[in-house]
Amino acid sequence: MAPRKILLVEDDDIIAKVEDWRLKNMGYEVAGRAVSGAEAMELVVKTKPDLVLMDINIQGELDGVETAKMIKKGFSIPVVYVTSHSDGPTLDRAKATQPDGFVVKPFEDNDLRVAIELALKKK
Repeated sequence: MAPRKILLVEDDDIIAKVEDWRLKNMGYEVAGRAVSGAEAMELVVKTKPDLVLMDINIQGELDGVETAKMIKKGFSIPVVYVTSHSDGPTLDRAKATQPDGFVVKPFEDNDLRVAIELALKKK
């Protein structure tokens, strides 16, 4: 069975490299990395990932919440938020998109693995 493809939407280079490394060590294929909502949408169309790991604060006009809403509505791809922003208003906006998971930075490998596995199980 081919490894599941995961798209990273993360504008911090160091965090993206760590996530990429962790995902590959867990046996996933990284479908690509986007730093903005527009770039994420392009990569979703191009790579057809099984899941998207989405930071909330990203570059560009669309933040991660708006981008996730578009991905879920247009492509029915599970989205797991990976963010350091878990304040009330941000969490409320994220919850409104019915995310498939929410991981708060900094996180351990197991936090990420569990969130991904549960989200992929729903698909």
